Amino acid sequence: MKIGLGLPNATLSTPDGRLLVEFARRAEALGFSTLATIGRVAYPNYEELVTLAAAAGATERIGLFTDVLLGPTREPVLLAKEAATLDQVSGGRFVLGAGAGRRPDDFTATGMKFENRGRRWDRALELMHAAWRGEPVPGSSRPICPRPTNGTSVPTMFGGGADQAVARVARYGIGYTMGGGDPNALAQMMPRVDAAWQAAGRTGKPLYRALMYFVFGEEARTEAEGNIRDYYGDWGDRVWYGVLKDPTAARERLAAFEAAGCDEVLLFTAAPRLDQVERLAEAVL
Repeated sequence: MKIGLGLPNATLSTPDGRLLVEFARRAEALGFSTLATIGRVAYPNYEELVTLAAAAGATERIGLFTDVLLGPTREPVLLAKEAATLDQVSGGRFVLGAGAGRRPDDFTATGMKFENRGRRWDRALELMHAAWRGEPVPGSSRPICPRPTNGTSVPTMFGGGADQAVARVARYGIGYTMGGGDPNALAQMMPRVDAAWQAAGRTGKPLYRALMYFVFGEEARTEAEGNIRDYYGDWGDRVWYGVLKDPTAARERLAAFEAAGCDEVLLFTAAPRLDQVERLAEAVL
């Protein structure tokens, strides 16, 4: 099972954006598999695609992953162009992780309707894949974005527990990503995704990724707890409870995810300190 690192692009205690670039360099040097971001709109986080573009320019081999970008808050033609561009400039290292979203304020902030987000997202995915195939979109007589490095589409994974999310994996995705759950929750999702994948006539098998938070050391714990509670609001207590707070707990949780069949776990530091990257690498790589 691969181990990736989550960039602290959505913690209030990351006032200097250049720190994210240094995190990227350090993660690649230490041997992590992927750099991931999380994202909202109605929050002062660093935007995910811009953050990963900066990380792509500072690295050469490590994967790049939005875990997850809120698809229905974006204009789909521009999102298709941005994703294809990042795919190209990174040499095919980017995976677009996307979800429908569940907080109305993220939609209000962009002037998008919350209630019809699922239907809009399905239409957007059709349009984006047409653009990635090089087909003109309404209003244009020629392609509107670079062709992805694989020639057909930007690799995409989907999160969420609704049946529609599972259907999107089967139709468009390379796999499923789970945010905020434990190994048992992933194990319960996998049969649903596998069944939809097979029913859609897909070959091979879907990839599975999972997100977790960690903080090592008492000196960073207060900062980490403040970041988690501020970002997650009403869900802050539950998320903070699940944060991995020592290397032994991290190794045990990773072993459980591997036993469940997870292909890659993305570990996000809740305290944006470079020593956290070093401590994590020493503990789990």
